[in-house]
Parts: sequence; structure tokens; C-alpha cells
Amino acid sequence: MTLHTGRHFLQIPGPSTVPDRVLRAMDMPVLDHRGPEFQALGREVLAGCRTVFKTSGPVVIYPASGTGAWEAAIVNTLSPGDTVLMVETGHFASLWKAMAEKLGIEVEFFATDWRRGVDAAEIEARLAEDKGHRFKAVMVVHNETSTGVTSDIAAVRRAIDRASHPALLMVDTISSLGSVDYRHEEWGVDVTVSGSQKGLMLPPGLSFNAISDKALAASRQGKLPRSYWRWDEMLAPNAQGFFPYTPATTLLYGLREALKMLQEEGLEHVFARHRRHGEATRRAVRAWGLEVLAVNEAEQSPVLTGVLMPDGHDADQLREVILAKLDMSLGQGLGKLKGRIFRIGHLGHFNDLMLAGTLAGVEMGLALGNVPHQAGGIAAALGYLKESLIGA
Repeated sequence: MTLHTGRHFLQIPGPSTVPDRVLRAMDMPVLDHRGPEFQALGREVLAGCRTVFKTSGPVVIYPASGTGAWEAAIVNTLSPGDTVLMVETGHFASLWKAMAEKLGIEVEFFATDWRRGVDAAEIEARLAEDKGHRFKAVMVVHNETSTGVTSDIAAVRRAIDRASHPALLMVDTISSLGSVDYRHEEWGVDVTVSGSQKGLMLPPGLSFNAISDKALAASRQGKLPRSYWRWDEMLAPNAQGFFPYTPATTLLYGLREALKMLQEEGLEHVFARHRRHGEATRRAVRAWGLEVLAVNEAEQSPVLTGVLMPDGHDADQLREVILAKLDMSLGQGLGKLKGRIFRIGHLGHFNDLMLAGTLAGVEMGLALGNVPHQAGGIAAALGYLKESLIGA
């Protein structure tokens, strides 16, 4: 058995490292979730969530994974037999599609090679053809965690508007919220889905729906069965700081602290930090002579980097070597990318020296795993990080 000292490097693209401040904030006695102390906590976190989503409208918090928030978005707004338009940007877009189909929704799915984001022009053309407004929603993933590709949501909104189509816009921000610039209200998103375990720097267990007035109106017409996920039954007690059932009280303590941390750093600084670490990571990958999975520079994620393995080499074997010898976890390839890529997470509670250690572990692992590469990835990343600090 291999014994490791020091801290494990958790460099998967979520769950991300939980800050000590958040862990300490969660180390609290359970409180009465019907009492005034909880009411103050509930009001504070619900208001803070609106700031992160950049919306003046309601944000619903569920004790659930992001998958629960996916389901809530569907069952509150749609009816059996409705048709939606989705884009196969990767594994998680495919899972959301599968869920919609299980719930009785018909899905038209634009196929991609998992190396590109949403093509807004393609969506516009398809909606323009839909004279009878058969499509009730356009559902897309903002940051595809399985690939490291970020899609332009503002462009999707413009495409829907140019087509003069009434479809709802639903967006998955599970791996982008709190790490990548996102504007629920300004971009005209109707339902934004997210989770606690990535940019919000919490353990898994909370999920979110940010809701527009148009989505609320649709929820009054939707015919899909719903009980636990009902927005109306959440929003009434939320207005007073309470929940209709027992909430995840200790996670809400952590959420309050995480929101404070984001506010202290400033969201624009948070986004800039993530962009900087994404660029440094990609420079390392290129210096190693390897290929970034995301082919379009403008779509390369600030949250994670998917790295293609050379032909004849298995990404999972490399990950096993790095975990066993260096005590670092990297993300695996999912779905049709299994064994073909590994994913480097650089999100959440993260800084330059943590990135330096991460990239050092990858470069050492490539050598230990006998993966063809060139030296110099660490130097390329550190050179960029150093230059960007000069005069900052």
C-alpha cells in the first residue's frame, strides 16, 4: 500500500477543493429551521445567490445534486409530449437529454464531435423553420464539464430573438457558476441550473434554479408531475427566509461563507483569475506537444482543460500512475472520450502555486507513464503567470 504525506491534490473539474473557511463555517450545531436564526440565514443566502446568478428574480435552492436541478427545470415548465431543442456538446448535455426523454419530452439533438460549443446560427435556422412553435425550450450547457468547452449563451439568446421564437432558454451552469462570467437576467435566460460543488466551493448537496418571469408563467401551465420540485411551494416560504421541508442547514452555513468569499474577491476578479489559470494550463499542454480538446480558442474553458492523449496511450492508465505515485486526482474521459483524454481542473479555491503543483504533477506523470511528450510545460505556464503578475 502506498502511503502519502501532505495534502491530496484534487484536480478533477469538481467537486473542487473546499476552503478551510467554508469547512469551519459548516462546523456548527444544527439549528431550528423554523426559528428566527435560520430565517436570517435563509434570507441572506437567497439574496446572495441572486448576486452570483446576476438576477433580480428568484433563485430556488434544493437539497440535491445538479441532476435534481435539471429535473426541476424540466418538470416545472414543460408538459408530456413537448419538444425541445438541445445540442450534444458533451457527456452532460447527453445526460440532460436522456433525462428529458425519460420524463416524456421529445428532444431534437444537434450532434457535435464534443470539441466545439453551441452553434447559435444553427439554432437560429432551426427555430426560424419552426413556424408552428413546436419547440417549447432550447436547452444548452454553458460549460461542458466533460470536454472543457464553454458556449456563448448571449449568442444563443440573440439567435432565439432573431428567429422571433417564444421558446424558453434553459442553461446548465453547474461547472461555470462562480467561475465564468454568467448573466442570467441580462442574457435573457429563463431557467439557469447549477450546483454547489464547483465554483461555489462547497461539498456536493445543493442545487439551484434561477427563474425568469416567463418561466414562472410557464410553470403555471406545465403538466408534468411534480411534488418535491415544485417552484410555487418553494417560493412562498422562501419569501420569508424559510423552506417547505427540512433544508440542508449546515450546507447553507457553508454557502453563506462561500458567497462572502466571492464578494470579497469580487466576481470580476474571480472570473479573471480563472481565465488566467486556464490560459497558463493550455500553454503547458502545448509545450508538452499535446493537444487541447477544445479546438476553438474563444470556447476554451477557464474551469478545466481536456487533454488528448497521443495515439496508442490510455488516459486512464496515466491517471492511475499519477494517483498512485503523486497522490493527485485528474478527471477521466467520459462517454465516448473514455481513455482518450484526461481533464485538469483549475477552478474554485485555487491559486498560482496550486496550479504550479498541479502541472508539475502532470509533467512528472507523463514521464513516469512513458507518454511521449516534450519537457517545458511547467516553465511555459510559470512564465505566463509571472509575466501577468508584473505591474498587476
